[in-house]
Amino acid sequence: MSRIVHLSDLHFGRSLPSLEAPLLRAVNGLAPDLVVISGDFTQRARRGQFDQARMFLRRIEAPTLSVPGNHDTPLDNLALRLFNPFGRYKAAIDTELEPVFEDAQTKVVGVNTVNRFAWQRGRVPKRAVSRLCAAFADAGEKLRLAVMHHPLEHGPDVDKSLMDGARDALDGLRACGADLVLSGHLHLGSAAPFSAVPGILFVQAGTGLSSRLRGAPNMFSLIEGTRRALTITRYEAEGMTFGPRAPQSFMRDETGAWVGP
Repeated sequence: MSRIVHLSDLHFGRSLPSLEAPLLRAVNGLAPDLVVISGDFTQRARRGQFDQARMFLRRIEAPTLSVPGNHDTPLDNLALRLFNPFGRYKAAIDTELEPVFEDAQTKVVGVNTVNRFAWQRGRVPKRAVSRLCAAFADAGEKLRLAVMHHPLEHGPDVDKSLMDGARDALDGLRACGADLVLSGHLHLGSAAPFSAVPGILFVQAGTGLSSRLRGAPNMFSLIEGTRRALTITRYEAEGMTFGPRAPQSFMRDETGAWVGP
């Protein structure tokens, strides 16, 4: 059984320092097999903010897999944004923008959806889907997760533009047998099958540390299970602790679709 913690949108530079120790204590206390961070480590991609993010990562006791978010490329340094947008991210977080993790139960593949030419709106190129399919080809019955910063689907209450290539990416992920997609960006947590592709579970992380809350508390998620049955438990900040909320359970039906609460 896989046991994965999903963090996102830490936003050092506009984070809540008082929550760092409680968040680390909660994450390390769960002893996950892997901690996934789906982007936006910083607020403005400045060196000092990346230094804070690097020190935070060093205090996570489990292996980590990270992808960049749009805030991890410079907004106010156009030359750097155009010619070396991920230089500071690579120096502080990971030289790989699309890392892969694999153990006996799980295969996790990162996708870089940041578009240097558009501040908010991401994109998922066709080559990324081909790469995901190639990575999952030998996964067998391991739980298959794709990780990206920008969501592949928006609810009706989201006023941001959906990223380029999202629908084609979902179709491609269905064809290559993905089980879950983990995303961030919106600062809202949720877990449900994609409306367009019910055979893939869409797990959206809220913000772990940012002070920019959008009607939801700081949070992270714990994902436990297999390709047939999963439980998603949200941990929300309450004072100086992160506590669990009622878990959501999902199972595959006879058609292969995820069915949950």
